[in-house]
Amino acid sequence: MLRRLVLALSSLSMLAAGLNGAAFAQGLFGAPPPSASSGDNASSDNKSPPAVDKSPPAVDKSPPATTPESKPAEPAPVSPVLPGSPTAVVKPFYEHLGLELDPAQRKNFVDPAKTVLDKSDALRASGQGECLDPNMALDNSDYDKLAIDKSLRTIEAVNGDQAKVVVAFVVEGHQHRLEWKLKKVGGGWKVSDLLSVTGEWALSQYQCE
Repeated sequence: MLRRLVLALSSLSMLAAGLNGAAFAQGLFGAPPPSASSGDNASSDNKSPPAVDKSPPAVDKSPPATTPESKPAEPAPVSPVLPGSPTAVVKPFYEHLGLELDPAQRKNFVDPAKTVLDKSDALRASGQGECLDPNMALDNSDYDKLAIDKSLRTIEAVNGDQAKVVVAFVVEGHQHRLEWKLKKVGGGWKVSDLLSVTGEWALSQYQCE
């Protein structure tokens, strides 16, 4: 029995020595690193690339800015002619060629224009010829009704019992401008003179004798 006790103590001594050696070795070399888990290895070895935005770039669908194009100036619209206005008195002379020479139209004229027209009528009746051109209202230009109707423009200005109607039109590329002077007599407008701004003549200056 003593022998068994000695063997047991010897075994304990050896176990203690083994444990002390393991502890000494652990203290010398340091604690072993913790084993990496399989999940960590997978995450470090198989890192997925960063997400790439594969959506198409935004497209600006707004209409492109356009620079306004310069357009040629258009003629001003024709204003309606008021009945009994100075323009209403002048307008028939551009609808009927030579109307100013018709004696029946003398009621639409006053002096000095009426006196010149009366003398022209007397000269024609005497057979001595004509004193006035047949198309004074057209500035003595060639008559082209289509061209005149297309380009005719009028501007009216009234100052008390005096009025002025400026008429402009184009015939064969040539611009013409005339000025009709009117007076209010007995509540109505009558032509007192006709001047050509383009041709620099006036009806009142004619001497029909």
